[in-house]
Amino acid sequence: MTKEISVNSVLSVAKNFEKEIMKTYFDCLPCFIRQALESMGMVSIDTNVQVEVMRRVFKMLSEIDLTAAPPIMGMWIQDVVHEVTGIDDFYVDVKRQCNELGKQFYPQIKEKVQRSSDPFETAVRFAIAGNIIDFGVNLNGAKRPNVEQAIEKALSFDTGSAVESLTLEVSKAKTILYISDNTGEQFFDKILLEEMPIEKIVYSVRGKPILNDCLMDDAVIAGIDKLVKVIDNGSGAPGVIIDDCNEEFRSEFDKADLIIAKGQGNFETLNESDKNIFFMLKAKCPVVADHIGCDTGTPLLLKSKYQKYGTPTNRDNCFIKDSL
Repeated sequence: MTKEISVNSVLSVAKNFEKEIMKTYFDCLPCFIRQALESMGMVSIDTNVQVEVMRRVFKMLSEIDLTAAPPIMGMWIQDVVHEVTGIDDFYVDVKRQCNELGKQFYPQIKEKVQRSSDPFETAVRFAIAGNIIDFGVNLNGAKRPNVEQAIEKALSFDTGSAVESLTLEVSKAKTILYISDNTGEQFFDKILLEEMPIEKIVYSVRGKPILNDCLMDDAVIAGIDKLVKVIDNGSGAPGVIIDDCNEEFRSEFDKADLIIAKGQGNFETLNESDKNIFFMLKAKCPVVADHIGCDTGTPLLLKSKYQKYGTPTNRDNCFIKDSL
């Protein structure tokens, strides 16, 4: 039985998080509409069904509380699309392509890391570069030339002392939670995991299909389950909505000494958390870039409490150099 989506339920979730997460801006609204249209464009759907979806999406957008984080609204918008169309996962074919792309790039990136004078730092660079594989923000995100360009530029930007800080935290931590983002990107994550103390690490994926985000099957395809413990968070949000996650994820989140969170959605929902978090992402949209204080397209490694204690030029909090 599909659950009934209501504006009140959206607002209830939003209120629980309004003091902890990035807010929705007017510029986010066209993106929600685009994602709904693109999801339906992935498969063949009757025009009347598409019209009903968009009517409900527009109604929800007309009544939303802008204190909600974008991933909260993104989750509920996508729930409307799934409910009306009866389709659970619009991105099956896209994710298959993304996994093939990640698999193809893995050997050459692995070789670059192994030949590097600092394998961990190089792996961090490539993990951030892998965040370009994203259909939630831009359909061009998984095109091979764009990924090749990101890989090429990954070795050229200045990291300041950000990686040194992360290296220290990894060595100190007893438990590490690594929160994934997009399908295909997990192959880049795997290379970083292989340069870390794997006995400390739990790798998390989404619990339900949402855009092209990584699921359990994708982690298995990349062989991550052979390296570390892999869990799903039980949620279909394109970010981490703690109250929407299952007990296993919440337990791992609470006890983790260090959290590595990939991508914009995880940043948008966790950027004001008091946990020890390092965010790895590319600032893909102007809203997120403006919120952080960097140019769109900037590769970032951000420490938690960035909003409270850091500035966009503080090398301990982020590195901002060339755009990937």
